[in-house]
Amino acid sequence: MATASEAPPELLKTFLASPKKLFIDGHWTEAQDGTLFEVLNPSTTQCVAQVAHGKKADIQHAVQAARKAFDTGPWSQMTASDRSKIIWKIGDLIETHGDELAQLETLDNGKPFTVARAADVPLAADIFRYMAGWCTKIEGHTIPISVPNVPGANFHAYTLKEPVGVVGQIIPWNFPLLMAAWKLAPALAAGCTIILKPAEQTPLSAIRLGELIQEAGLPNGVVNIVTGYGDAGAALAAEDRVDKVAFTGSTEVGKQIVQAASGNLKKVTLELGGKSPNIILKDADLQTAIPGAANAIFFNHGQCCCAGSRLYVAAEIFDEVCAGVSEQAKQIKVGDGFHAETQMGPLVSKEQFERVTGFVDRGQTAGAKAMCGGDAVDLEGYFVNPTVLVETHEAMEIVKEEIFGPVVVAMPFENQQDLIARANDTAYGLAAGIWTDDLASAHGIAKSMRAGTVWINCYNVFDAALPFGGYKQSGWGREMGHEALNNYLEVKSVCVSI
Repeated sequence: MATASEAPPELLKTFLASPKKLFIDGHWTEAQDGTLFEVLNPSTTQCVAQVAHGKKADIQHAVQAARKAFDTGPWSQMTASDRSKIIWKIGDLIETHGDELAQLETLDNGKPFTVARAADVPLAADIFRYMAGWCTKIEGHTIPISVPNVPGANFHAYTLKEPVGVVGQIIPWNFPLLMAAWKLAPALAAGCTIILKPAEQTPLSAIRLGELIQEAGLPNGVVNIVTGYGDAGAALAAEDRVDKVAFTGSTEVGKQIVQAASGNLKKVTLELGGKSPNIILKDADLQTAIPGAANAIFFNHGQCCCAGSRLYVAAEIFDEVCAGVSEQAKQIKVGDGFHAETQMGPLVSKEQFERVTGFVDRGQTAGAKAMCGGDAVDLEGYFVNPTVLVETHEAMEIVKEEIFGPVVVAMPFENQQDLIARANDTAYGLAAGIWTDDLASAHGIAKSMRAGTVWINCYNVFDAALPFGGYKQSGWGREMGHEALNNYLEVKSVCVSI
């Protein structure tokens, strides 16, 4: 069922009234060439804001500010406790302004306001608070060493953990606020300074977050925000004064980031694409597994890197599960995210709309059958019906490639050994799901999965303390948890002869 578009809330009008600027060295400034670009509401395709179009010169300006703030500024010299207080305050301000931030996510990305308010905003606030607690717990070690070729020598050896330096962070459009938080919080906790480049489709919540960061008392130059297109991101990745680049986005662009970063061999972490298997064994509780499988693929319009987009179901229950997931899909209310009844909004852009519908069309031409969906919604924006495709197999494009939309391909399996081989037969390795009442089977399959996260009898469970990241071409490094701090720290060994 589709719902019509509604106007954005009054709360946003003041924020949107003036052109949005770049945040560099603690000041809001126009792009050096004075250009702007339009931000579109994907529910209506109408322009909602004008944003400064940052380019290479603006990236260089931001890098200079971040470099100064790190090398001579107060941030890396602050006590860990003082850094912690500021980072915690950012989390508090996100919570205080939660309605406004959620509305910006809906306007910018299209996701339902209810989802953004219940998930994106609290998780963003929580990661800042979690990382604030780590500021005072970043520690080195004393190490008893033996030097065989120096008899009788006595040494005092220890390690220090130090911030990596200036960090370039490039974030995607599917969770704009949350991805900014995942990137900023651990880098700030480690003592780094940052240039954040939001996705051009969804810059508004990052700009508002910059205002809140300023209000929290972060010193000038510690966080800089440059809005723009891919050329700005490329300039950031290639900049020799940047010590580290962290990217979340497609695997294709991730490979380009690695190449651009090779000039000064800067450190790189990548959180990339996925084509995650979601497995339902014959003994699973289908009252839980069927809605769980629907949530795994249809949450956030399927625009999740970890979406359970390959559904493997035991042959004995395949028809029942596919019918159940299809019925779940048919009940989803698609429409503008500001409508109270909306459960799924539009895809983020015309480009994404054409990508997803193109995959579905080619898949059906290749022999896949749509049990539900398979088409666009007759609304003004970029709406696609949630889709379940059957009669698919591993050689098909729609099974191999990341679609990044509300499209699941369902396939039966006969035995567990065959299942594991098929589930792992992918270039990706971000996530997997397992539904079963047999915990021995669940743990055995989880151990066999070449994936960074495995959910058992659940899906899309995230927590600031739980590391998230991928194997294979799904990326390098981990987001969240104390593991994320390692992305932004150097280890120094010190050895003293006594």
